[in-house]
Amino acid sequence: MNITDKDIRDILGTVRYPGNGKSIIENGMVENIRIEDDNVYFTLIFDKSTNPFIKSVIRMAETAIGTKLGPSVKVKGNIDIRFLQAAPEKEAPRPVLPGVKNIIGISSGKGGVGKSTVAANVAIALAAKGYKVGLLDADIFGPSMPRMFGVEDEPLYMVNRDGKDWIEPIEKYGVKMLSIGFLVAKENPVLWRGSMASNALRQLITDAWWGELDYFLIDMPPGTSDIHLTLVQTLPITGVVIVTTPQEVALADARKGVAMFKDEKINVPVLGIVENMAWFTPAAHPDEKYYIFGKGGGANLAEKLGVKLLIQLPLVAGICEDADNGAPTSTALAAAEKDALTAEGVAFALLADSIVAQCDERNRQLPPTEKVQVKK
Repeated sequence: MNITDKDIRDILGTVRYPGNGKSIIENGMVENIRIEDDNVYFTLIFDKSTNPFIKSVIRMAETAIGTKLGPSVKVKGNIDIRFLQAAPEKEAPRPVLPGVKNIIGISSGKGGVGKSTVAANVAIALAAKGYKVGLLDADIFGPSMPRMFGVEDEPLYMVNRDGKDWIEPIEKYGVKMLSIGFLVAKENPVLWRGSMASNALRQLITDAWWGELDYFLIDMPPGTSDIHLTLVQTLPITGVVIVTTPQEVALADARKGVAMFKDEKINVPVLGIVENMAWFTPAAHPDEKYYIFGKGGGANLAEKLGVKLLIQLPLVAGICEDADNGAPTSTALAAAEKDALTAEGVAFALLADSIVAQCDERNRQLPPTEKVQVKK
């Protein structure tokens, strides 16, 4: 079939552009007509990539040529598109916590094992060693950090940075800290559905001005829940520390916690296990040890799972009392009160050192953790 450039222009002259009713030839939307054997090629010009009539004009052009010249002439797939305006570049989303070097989760399989006490003391111990530290109380339904830091009645303020208002974390003992406990009355339970809790948690992470931090610790809720999924989907967590007691019930739940983070869909490195309340030593008999919750359960679990035992912490009434009084045991480190430093305070300092060492080793051996992608 002998097809000319004029034939194609005449046919396309019958195709109306829905935007103004004129033909696509009259609108100057056709260029680069080329005919090779039974193939017809040309370019359609649109104002921008978001033009709503692009697909309909292409279909009308293909139909017009197919109707006039017959099915032997191929045009479908031969039409190029050009835009007069370049597509606007999408503004890259602001990275979450861009100034934070390491994000560490403090987790436990069940409640009541001292996870929050460990998180608070480790954060303060790290700050006392000169690190820039942030602490997020992500235990939505049982926030305890405001009480442990003695700031339950402190109001939250906004701070303007980079032209935007941000939540300003409360700073005490050298630690920047936020908790959902600041947003609800301390006497009232948090009666939220999972989605509400997750959204509140994201806000504390993404709408707060955390600034430059060496370590950002997250006091996670006990167990495995929506909150854990929200955290791994929101943040590239460097690694987690699992807190347990030697009791079999606690160890069984700790195994589940380790399994969750090691799951290939989550894939967050486990930095190690803390065995809390490993033994009880009476103040009057410092050389005696009583294994109230069993002996060496956390150490055995770490060996079986192939993760490091970071430390065994004793059961000491003073640790609980210090936290209840808003001055965790490690505050003696923060205040450089060497004379007031107890054996428990030394233990938390050693735990902080162990976490730093494990974190450094993890960063040398493994690539950065990726956020878990949400599949729709």
